[in-house]
Amino acid sequence: MDRLLAMTTFVRVVEAGSFSGAARVLDVGQPAVSKTVAQLEQRLSVKLLLRSTHGLTPTEAGLRFYERARVAIQEADEAELAARGAGAGLSGRLRISAAPTFARLHVIPHLPRFLDAHPGLDVDVVLDDRTIDLIAEGIDVSLRMGTLADSGVVARKLASSRRSVLATTEYLMRAGTPRVPADLADHETLVFSQLSSVWSFSRAGAEASVLVHGRARFSAAEGIRAAVLAHMGLTIASDWMFAPELADGHVLRLLQDWSLPDIDLWAVFPTGRLATTKARLFAEFVENIMQGGD
Repeated sequence: MDRLLAMTTFVRVVEAGSFSGAARVLDVGQPAVSKTVAQLEQRLSVKLLLRSTHGLTPTEAGLRFYERARVAIQEADEAELAARGAGAGLSGRLRISAAPTFARLHVIPHLPRFLDAHPGLDVDVVLDDRTIDLIAEGIDVSLRMGTLADSGVVARKLASSRRSVLATTEYLMRAGTPRVPADLADHETLVFSQLSSVWSFSRAGAEASVLVHGRARFSAAEGIRAAVLAHMGLTIASDWMFAPELADGHVLRLLQDWSLPDIDLWAVFPTGRLATTKARLFAEFVENIMQGGD
């Protein structure tokens, strides 16, 4: 029995909370996962998991084994990378998650370069605007924007972007250009349903807030982007979200003498688990992209 494989399988089962979840992460069949854990328990002569209608939970012995096993896996990963040398590249599977619009514009176009540098690496890209459970989904690193709701997460700030009121020139020709925040109440606003409908601005110590009443609300940033480009209205968004159109002048920043809080990009790693070398190097790769590096 391959001890490292058995440890990896058990760690993934504990983190996913089920055999099926671990099988999905490991890209194997559920029976293979169940068999590996059963063989591990048999070899150790101890019960590692408690099975119930609520799923799988580790026993006291299982928790001790899990803590040691995840450290051993990380050390093995580091040792293999050191033995092959930095030029040999990464190997195995890396699961990342990101917001669809951000990934499409700023990450996916650069993925070929990352994969070319690491020919032994496979990458699973999970695209979702919602905050997903990194442990349950087996995510190694998640790219998240905004304020992190959980102060206990393991995270690294990669970049920041300005936020502005944005609209196409076509929309502004039809509806006029707002001059002060209060003017937004007379415009068609496009609202991201996960964010507040109160837009708050500041200028030279003064603050202004506007309750917007857009007829169209969207649950995903890609919907906001498509609606703006269809000249449906104006929105608040980061420069990242409309980078090509801001560059060519098709989308304009409005109310530029008023400021909005910047938005941060974070690399978030699963809590309670050591960040893998693959996850850390991918985060560094994205940070380099966002800082304008090659």
